[in-house]
Formats: sequence, structure tokens, C-alpha cells
Amino acid sequence: MSLVIVFLVTFFAGMGAGLGTGFAGMSAAAVISPMLITFLNMEPYTAVGIALASDVLASAVSAYTYHKNKNLDIPNGLLMMAMVLLFTIVGSYVSSIVPAQTMGGFSTFMTLILGIKFIVKPVMTTKQEMEAISKQKKIIGSILCGVLIGFICGFIGAGGGMMMLLILTSVLGYELKTAVGTSVFIMTFTALTGAISHFSLGQTPDVLVLVLCVVFTFIWARIAAKFANKAKPETLNRAVGIVLAVLGIVILGFNYLVK
Repeated sequence: MSLVIVFLVTFFAGMGAGLGTGFAGMSAAAVISPMLITFLNMEPYTAVGIALASDVLASAVSAYTYHKNKNLDIPNGLLMMAMVLLFTIVGSYVSSIVPAQTMGGFSTFMTLILGIKFIVKPVMTTKQEMEAISKQKKIIGSILCGVLIGFICGFIGAGGGMMMLLILTSVLGYELKTAVGTSVFIMTFTALTGAISHFSLGQTPDVLVLVLCVVFTFIWARIAAKFANKAKPETLNRAVGIVLAVLGIVILGFNYLVK
């Protein structure tokens, strides 16, 4: 495999994943995995491991940027994260014993639909409206939503970042920036857990591809997060919608056309 091809594939994979993470809390696995599998003929399990490893630093730097701009709800984020991690295991177990079709394209369609949603019907909740929600409602909502997200992610193996963003904004009434900040905060730890699991159970990944994906995803996530925290709500909704819609279309192309 030519080094030029490896560089180009990892650059564009990292750019797409970084923009998706920094703008919308999207998992890097949704972008990086299909690109590595399609263009570098990488074994799927290894590709997902590299994508998850790329997600860790990208989500961490994004979460730090959102936290620095006071757009991160750590207490409820920790509670939801605990439920997500726990019920991802439960969902995985149920998936292993129930003869059901895996909804492989779920996260891709969700990415596209959610992107269109943010363009057509933007989230205009203010910080004041979000803070008016009672602590009890936030706690109960975080627990129930964490259970739902974790179980679905474990059962079908995808959709975590997108589901968190949708539920935080539509169900729990979060302002968009705080929803993205909280989502990437949670994704930092879920991606770390997933990456460790993949690399401990699978084969050793291509070090060059791993390093390039991590670096490019990190750089673009940092750029996207800085822009997102300075943008006006209308601009951010439009940017998030466009990024998600484009990524959804591109990933659909990888999954169904480039085969």
C-alpha cells in the first residue's frame, strides 16, 4: 500500500471524524472505520479499534474546550456515562443470545436524519431555559436515557454519540453547546473503554495508520470545537446540520456504493 494513499485516506478520515466530534459529539468510528475498510482493505475489527483510539483524544480535547467555555454538565454527564457503560454490556449480552438482525446502518441513517433535523428545526434552547429544569428531572432523565443509549449501543453496536446528542437536546432540554460538550465528555471514556477492549482482544493495529488517524482527528476536532464554542446558536445549528448531513451521505456511499 502506497504511503501517499495511506496519508490521504487517514487525513480525510481524520478530518471527517474530527469535524463530527468537535461539532456534534459524533463517534469517530462512524467515519474512520468505513474509510479504512474500504480504501485500505483493513480488517473491520482492527479498523473499529483504530477509530475508537482516535476518538479518545479527539473527544477529550473537545470536552476540554467545551468545559473551558462553560458548556459542559459534568455531574449529569458522569451519571449518564455510568449507565451507558453498564447497559452497553447488558445490550451486548442480550444481542449475543437473541437471534436478531443487527441494524448495521442505523447510525449512518441517524447521522443523516439528525443533520437534516438541525438544519430544518434548530435547537434554540437557551442556558437560562436549560438551568430552569429541576435537578431531580435531570438526574432521573440522565439515568433513564443512559440506560436506553447504552442498551441500544450494546445491542446494535452503533449510534452512541448521535443518540446522546438527540436525547440531550430533544428529551432533556439541553442547550446545543452544552449537549455537545456533555456528549464528547461521555464519549471520551466510552471510546477509551472500547479501544482497550478491541486492542486487547484483537490483533496489533498498523502503527502508522493508528498514529495518523489519532493526530488528524485530534487536530480537526480541536478546530471544530473552538469554532463551535464561539459561534452563535443559529450558526452552530446550521454547521452541525451540514456536517452531519454530509458525513451521513458520504458514509452511506462508502457502505452501499463502494462495494
